Amino acid sequence: MGGVPQTDRSRPRRRRRPLRWAAGFLVLVAVVGYFVVQRASNDNGGVPYCTASADGKSGGKGGAKASGQFDEMSPDQAANAATIAAVGVSKGMPDRAVTIALATAMQESALRNLDHGDRDSLGLFQQRPSQGWGTPDQIMDPVYSAGIFYDRLAEIKGYSRLPLTVAAQKVQLSGFPQAYAKHEPDATVLTAAFTGAGHLTCTGPAPVRAGDPAKVRAELTRLLGENPLYALPPAGGPPGEGAESEVTLVAKPGGGDPAARTGRVLAQWAVAGSRELGITRVSYGGKSWVAGKDGDRWRERGAAGGANGAGDPAAADPGQVRIFVRG
Repeated sequence: MGGVPQTDRSRPRRRRRPLRWAAGFLVLVAVVGYFVVQRASNDNGGVPYCTASADGKSGGKGGAKASGQFDEMSPDQAANAATIAAVGVSKGMPDRAVTIALATAMQESALRNLDHGDRDSLGLFQQRPSQGWGTPDQIMDPVYSAGIFYDRLAEIKGYSRLPLTVAAQKVQLSGFPQAYAKHEPDATVLTAAFTGAGHLTCTGPAPVRAGDPAKVRAELTRLLGENPLYALPPAGGPPGEGAESEVTLVAKPGGGDPAARTGRVLAQWAVAGSRELGITRVSYGGKSWVAGKDGDRWRERGAAGGANGAGDPAAADPGQVRIFVRG
């Protein structure tokens, strides 16, 4: 019986492989194109995201992450990171402590407030009620969980001089202590964005639902804790229909650099939480951020004002953090 030669049987397979490669390439192009379009369409309702910069420069979309200067995350992750940083600053912890806390939360939860984990682990730091970290409700509160992490970190003698993995492990008692190391570069960028020369920007459409200025005030009060450096003046009367409400923080006299550091982190916290809290504008330190405009970058004072960029009615005076909430 004459059969089809082996060489003839193999030919169709060789023809199909280029087709498979072409199909796979087209799928990859389609996926990449989808995300590019989503990013480009943020002003029209695309996927929101936040970017941290260590040096204050504009990031762009290509190659920034590889340079070690930027870290992109969801608004939820950014809000949790900002809360961790703000609690540390409020407690007077140094930048090294903030970096250790952020790297720990990156490893334990990817900066998500998880309601599950290994055994009874919960929250941003995967703390365990059975190990004395607090009740489940307390641990699921990012302000509380960050606070108790810092409290235990502060008990470690010379923690700021230890390798990050060692300092984090002494607090966490993790089964994988070396895993914290890979997050140190990104945690350092985030720390600079929140407390140093960098900044956080969150892009996407401006809030469409009204926010609650009382909730913003309550959250700021919790973040400040025992911090005597800033005060929240009494709230004004209710705004007119559709108007913005303002929440203003004012530095107390003589606060110096610690007060400036607190103001910076609270301004960045407001940007990170803008989507959830209905925050439309934030002004601090001669710059302003406006949701859904100008690529969501921080702008120099007066850039949105009248002629020649003067007269911005939302600009903050020295020692102020001005937060505007959609009415």
